[in-house]
Amino acid sequence: MRRRDIGSVGELAGEAAGVITTLVRDTHAGIAGRVFGAVGPVSKPVEVIHDALAGAIYAGVDRGIRGGTRAGGVLASRVWGRDDDGALESQARIADAIAAINGLYGDQLAERGNGLALTMQIRQRGKPVALTAESLADAFPAATGRLAVFVHGLSLSERSWWRRPRTGDDHRSYGQRLQDDLGFTPVYLRYNSGLHISHNGQALADMLHQLRALWPTPVDEVVLVGHSMGGLVARSACHYGEQQQHRWVHELRHVICLGSPHLGADLEKGVHIASWALARLPETRGIAGFLDARSAGIKDLRFGSCIDEDWSECDPGEFMRDRCREVPFLPGVGYHFVATTAAPRVVGLLVGDHLVRPHSASGRGRSRRIPFQPEHGLMLSGLHHFDLLNHPLVYPKLHEWVIQAPVTPSERAGTGG
Repeated sequence: MRRRDIGSVGELAGEAAGVITTLVRDTHAGIAGRVFGAVGPVSKPVEVIHDALAGAIYAGVDRGIRGGTRAGGVLASRVWGRDDDGALESQARIADAIAAINGLYGDQLAERGNGLALTMQIRQRGKPVALTAESLADAFPAATGRLAVFVHGLSLSERSWWRRPRTGDDHRSYGQRLQDDLGFTPVYLRYNSGLHISHNGQALADMLHQLRALWPTPVDEVVLVGHSMGGLVARSACHYGEQQQHRWVHELRHVICLGSPHLGADLEKGVHIASWALARLPETRGIAGFLDARSAGIKDLRFGSCIDEDWSECDPGEFMRDRCREVPFLPGVGYHFVATTAAPRVVGLLVGDHLVRPHSASGRGRSRRIPFQPEHGLMLSGLHHFDLLNHPLVYPKLHEWVIQAPVTPSERAGTGG
């Protein structure tokens, strides 16, 4: 384990302890304020002394814990750390833990410069690939002009695409099957899913711009495949790629969204409502603050925010107001969705795949509608959210979509479609 990685873990432990200290302090303050308020003005001198002592004690505890964990991290890095490139994230289980932490608090890690904060990377055989012509040629010796770029979801990593399917005899990933069947070169990304979706969309657009220019062979075709949040990141990248007039947009043929919450995720909405309600009472305000510490990426899932304007001009704590602006589909590109329910139809419409309901994954809401064409969608039942990462019912449709040329708006109008 690298020295700087161990030090980053120490810093993260200090931040986590600070969150708990703040939660206890705020809950204490809320209860004490309720008691002093009930007693009345006569308690004011005692309240002033109490608040001063409590503030000093909690500040001292916070400083002590943060300093202790930071010092412990430094000491551990000197005793057990290495100076080589045996990267922490290359170890499978630890990589999954880092991805989960980034999903929960990745924006804060990046803001504080913590070494565990992920950046957007191309990954091949468990290692990052530098965006240079030489590194790409070494990592993809059999590169073709057909690229299938896979974008994972919240708190996951590129490893999620190798999920073993629950049914079927073919355990190959979608990327491997597209490579074997159609000659696509699969490109897997890892990124900080705790950042705003629009920030990751901009990073993906820029990465594809560089990738196209440095790829070992001329790029003829690009397909984006996103799972859950990854589908929103892909849509965001299309918007910013067109805005920046990137050339890869002209090679883009299909955008495939697997269980993506285009109209929002109920779990995030539920946490938002709970946080808002808990903030109304002083005794539970600390719990509300704890819930509000979740990442910007998670909060973007409330209504499916894809661009900066969806969140930059509003209070992130405002109660259940959908400010999302619809991002038009790129002309000449096929946009596809897969939605599923984990229960029979009537119940399934309510619970969805346990994380995303069918109306959100298909973009069919009462007040908002994502312009997917019916023939470009797949509705399944009996599957949960993570089954979509690798399932024998999904791949045949993905294969069918990819081999078909997208229908342009002018062609659709000419055929009366």
